[in-house]
Amino acid sequence: MPFSSKKLNKFLIFKLPSAWICGVRVKTIGKNHCTTTVKHRWINQNPFKSMFWAVQGMAAELSTGVLVMQEIQKSGKKISMLVISNKAAFVKKATGKITFTCSDGNSITKAIDQTLKTGEGQTCWMHSQGVNETNEVVSTFDFEWTVKVRALYSVKSKK
Repeated sequence: MPFSSKKLNKFLIFKLPSAWICGVRVKTIGKNHCTTTVKHRWINQNPFKSMFWAVQGMAAELSTGVLVMQEIQKSGKKISMLVISNKAAFVKKATGKITFTCSDGNSITKAIDQTLKTGEGQTCWMHSQGVNETNEVVSTFDFEWTVKVRALYSVKSKK
């Protein structure tokens, strides 16, 4: 079943309710890119009347994570995904509607192909840039994702 922004936004309500409550939404999703938006409101602001950095992080991470989920679904295999590291830079006060775009779908495709080929965990960095309504960069985020084929059987150790 292909991903759509409508299905992903419904997913947010049940699986990532804090992102949904703060107004994070998936706008577009393609083979190699994903765009999310979030609007500055009272619920997601900091004491300085701009968008709280963590809300920006949720929108940015979602723009990368959707691409990871999409590639995992395409593979038809059980693959785990996890952010293991991230970096962020805040360039301008985030007010109004902020749009985050990630165009690194090829990076995660290569990582998933490699983990399927080798059975070893793989990592890749994915970049998301947030711009305001006048197309000025307000923040950039880089997320290091790790993907690994899940074991068919898990063995619990007894103590």
